[in-house]
Amino acid sequence: MNKKHIITITGKPGSGKSTTSKALAAELSYRHFSSGDLFRSIGNERGINILQANLSGEKDSSIDHLVDQRLRDIGATEDNMVIDSRMAWYWMPFSFKVYLDLDLMTAAERIMLNTDLSRLETEHIPHEPKEYALALQQRLDSEARRYKKLYNVNPYDVGNYDLVVDTKRNNPQQAAALVLNSFHDWLKS
Repeated sequence: MNKKHIITITGKPGSGKSTTSKALAAELSYRHFSSGDLFRSIGNERGINILQANLSGEKDSSIDHLVDQRLRDIGATEDNMVIDSRMAWYWMPFSFKVYLDLDLMTAAERIMLNTDLSRLETEHIPHEPKEYALALQQRLDSEARRYKKLYNVNPYDVGNYDLVVDTKRNNPQQAAALVLNSFHDWLKS
């Protein structure tokens, strides 16, 4: 199988997917794409927040199909990219597949610390970390059900990935360095 210069990054909310993928794209002079931004934008156009979009996706897969088609198009036509996406690893099996792992309590605390109050209100994010960690778990459970139903895969199974990075133990710079080094090794193999 031919390898493209594409890194696909997934992981739990708050694990540093956006920060890591943007840092890698800048370091490598690659383009960056976030399917989460696209998913969130489509949800906003429909007047729903990210959790509502995920839950509605269990009955109406139209958002997933829009995002997935964009990922397939990128995989077929692009190179030199870093993609922050829950499912890009699946649509691009020739990519270097990375999973960023983080426990949900730490994720909730990080997101709340780094998100402005207006977004917390707009997306109906609970103001207590324990409550938000529960909401994040609901989101993960919803996504797992959707992707199992749509594609018979689990994006949270670390066996799907070439590299797993614990972002509680590794700050964004360390995570990006681990990915970069492993990516270069992967290209040589």
